[in-house]
Amino acid sequence: MIEYDALIVGAGILGLSTAYHIKRTNPNAEVLIIDKLNSSGQGNTAKSAAAFRCIFSSSTNYTLANSSVEFYRHIQEDIGIELGLQWLGYLWLLDGANYRETVQVFKKLEKTLNLEYREYGEKDLADKLQLQTDLTKDEEAQIMGLKNILGGIFIPKAGVMNDVDCLVKFYQNEFMKLNGKIEYGVKAEKLLVEPNKPLEMPGEPFFWQYARVAGVKTDRGQVRARKTILVSGAWMPTLLDSVGIESYIKPKKRQFFTLPASNSGLKQLLKSKGFNSLGCMPFTILPNIRIYIRPFPKEQSYWVGYADEFPRAFNLEENPQPEKNFYEFGIYQVLTKYFPQFRDVRTSSASAGLYEVNTLDGHPVIFEENDLIVVGGASGSGITKADSIGRISAALYNQEEYAHLYGQTKFKVSDLGIRKRSTEREKLIL
Repeated sequence: MIEYDALIVGAGILGLSTAYHIKRTNPNAEVLIIDKLNSSGQGNTAKSAAAFRCIFSSSTNYTLANSSVEFYRHIQEDIGIELGLQWLGYLWLLDGANYRETVQVFKKLEKTLNLEYREYGEKDLADKLQLQTDLTKDEEAQIMGLKNILGGIFIPKAGVMNDVDCLVKFYQNEFMKLNGKIEYGVKAEKLLVEPNKPLEMPGEPFFWQYARVAGVKTDRGQVRARKTILVSGAWMPTLLDSVGIESYIKPKKRQFFTLPASNSGLKQLLKSKGFNSLGCMPFTILPNIRIYIRPFPKEQSYWVGYADEFPRAFNLEENPQPEKNFYEFGIYQVLTKYFPQFRDVRTSSASAGLYEVNTLDGHPVIFEENDLIVVGGASGSGITKADSIGRISAALYNQEEYAHLYGQTKFKVSDLGIRKRSTEREKLIL
């Protein structure tokens, strides 16, 4: 039986980036990706809002995001591979308390990381977006606990990918050019745990033996590897729990809804001026209850979504479905208070996927234990940080203390581990 140098479980964007950077730095290594689906990036990567941003409260997350986004810019502008990057920018609409707190975070990042941002006042936002900023006299809004908008912060270095499959194909094709291998329709069912020095005794490994992960058992047989790299997203805990490894990753459903620009107000909103060179409404986040609005100017539509927390259960659903009431009695009720243009607009379609939520601090988790490398916990920003995560995972595979991110930024690998983790809690998770 072939023993691969590296076996990557999961062909989503993080698995592909990890596989590519391992193969790039180890051209002679035998590297295999397996995935239970029939092509790459068809799990939760395909169900993503496909947005990217270079703004986080944590300098660690900012570094990961900024390097990745610069690499994507390099791919599109220098190499000439179209990724469909649109620099719409992110607009955070903020109430009084959150405005003051968030401005302080951004000012700190401006000093330490040269973050570029712009502030907008209440009246300017109301004029540009036909936005309802003062809800004081709206009895329903008061009952719902909605806050007045005091101002907004715009981040120009952010936007969306028209088609995330373009980025998926980039990593897949580059990996295959290096003679990497991918096998689809292969479901990992269990991690193979064996003693490092087998004694050929029934029941091995015993607790007094040094044991290692030697690969995975799949629905098509065993696949053995010198290093097994688990990048299976929301399905990670089902494999790790059985061998007693804690990753602080849990699955939680996320859903978004498509709304057509079916009236003149919504068509005009798509053409909001003064934010970006595209003459388009930016990716916009409402205050307090952080409902997001992702514009599609060419399609004349919007995506709207919300990452709800309590009491949304941590739950692994094989085929998560959107909930009609989540829009009608949740998102719609809040959205129309601030943007009356959306009143009486029905959804044309909806989708649901899973976040792999890092419950520890909102940063990725990358560590090795017993020849098993765990990569995940992107908490909704996997596309934004995918390239950096892949480079750090490859550095861990190569037993290097530091990873070199795009742009030659050095990053200490153990900072995203478990035992020597060095991060601060992320506050700006969508």
